Amino acid sequence: MKIFISADIEGITTVTGWCETRYGGQGYEDARRQMSLETAAACRAALAAGYEVVVKDGHENALNIDAALLPKGTQLIRGWMTHPFAMMAGLDESYAGVIYIGYHAKAGTNASPLTHTIEDDLFHWVKVNGELASEFSLNAMLADALGVPSMFLSGDKGICEDAQRLYPSIETVAVKEGIGNATWNIHPEEAIARIENGVRNALSAKHQPNPLAEAYHMEINFKAHQKARHAAWYPGAKLLDSHTVEITAKTPEELAIARMFMTGV
Repeated sequence: MKIFISADIEGITTVTGWCETRYGGQGYEDARRQMSLETAAACRAALAAGYEVVVKDGHENALNIDAALLPKGTQLIRGWMTHPFAMMAGLDESYAGVIYIGYHAKAGTNASPLTHTIEDDLFHWVKVNGELASEFSLNAMLADALGVPSMFLSGDKGICEDAQRLYPSIETVAVKEGIGNATWNIHPEEAIARIENGVRNALSAKHQPNPLAEAYHMEINFKAHQKARHAAWYPGAKLLDSHTVEITAKTPEELAIARMFMTGV
């Protein structure tokens, strides 16, 4: 039995400013340490339940997590595999479930100072089948396509509420709440304890992947009109206006491939 853990940094407790999420920025070393510790908490719970654990570092260059802070027996994927699954690269049908650590509110909402979807400097928003997409919803959709349930998520209150709406059985732990340009955080040690307990509870519950849609219609609103024009050259894509491109795919995997080549990420 295997568990896949996808980890990000913007949804880690206390992380509030972009400087904390970028290499060399003020507070980055503290943020990456807490990201490592919150991920380690999820690993401990899964290992204790008898699972093989694989972690995908999913932030920036994917070189954030300190492997020495993870429990022995954890496998860590660092860097990018140049794969359309991106933050989920390495996941396949053999996994029993997915855990999401440090996830954040989606672009187009006000639930965090760091709201974005995929790349803050590239997109205003991404929609799938008419609904604003988050990194969680895009990634969980890929898990659905493989028949792997999404079991647990930690991050800000906004993404926790969004995840529960989309996947009613998912266990969540909100480690902070975004208010304007601020975050209201629980203590880092409390976040670690709640995540470990939450994952333990999630692994003992029943979860099912969501059923697949008949088709997946994606709209991407770029910040630069030149990027939209570039993306519209992808086969099947169409320029809706100066900044927005649409495309329809049959499966989540096809949609991820289109996104990869249209956006470069």
